[in-house]
Amino acid sequence: MKRSKLRVAVTGGIGSGKSAVLRLIGEMGYPVFSADAIGRHIYDDDAVLRAVRARFPQCVRDDAVDRKALASVVFADPEALRALDGITHPAIMRRLFDAMDAAPGPIAFAEVPLLFESGTAGMFDRVVVIRRPLEARIRSVTERDGLTREEVLARMQNQFDYEKNPLDGHTVIENDSDLAALRAEVERVVHAIALEAEQ
Repeated sequence: MKRSKLRVAVTGGIGSGKSAVLRLIGEMGYPVFSADAIGRHIYDDDAVLRAVRARFPQCVRDDAVDRKALASVVFADPEALRALDGITHPAIMRRLFDAMDAAPGPIAFAEVPLLFESGTAGMFDRVVVIRRPLEARIRSVTERDGLTREEVLARMQNQFDYEKNPLDGHTVIENDSDLAALRAEVERVVHAIALEAEQ
């Protein structure tokens, strides 16, 4: 059975402007969702909590995940991080798709920061990639998160490189000017996707 809802992922590197783009899409009246927002509540899921307790018993106390303890374990051990992602990521995507499919209208958009890293791009009907010049990204993240330039660059090193990797078949929005220019580009792209959805 063909699914009637068009699922569109919005992604890009840290500081690229994904949240700003999602906000603009929301202002156009389309339903918008965030994988990160869902992820913040994923340990409320009993099945996820049980799996985390089984794999990381030292990080669960009184039926709650000690996020700080868990972070210190997984960020020091790539294998542990893969194990945690294997528990949480499928649950996050299930919740995300349930929310998108239940939303009104023929199209739903979701901000998915680690789309290519997690190998889930193929689960969406369309992918919109936000690109922004490096220095603007660094400035944005240092101001937003209070990180040093070196800390931001270190985070970028661990992310998918949207400049070097091919983005064939995906829609790219260049966030390289002001908000008015970004709004115009977002509106152009979203209208094109909406036209496609109607055909």
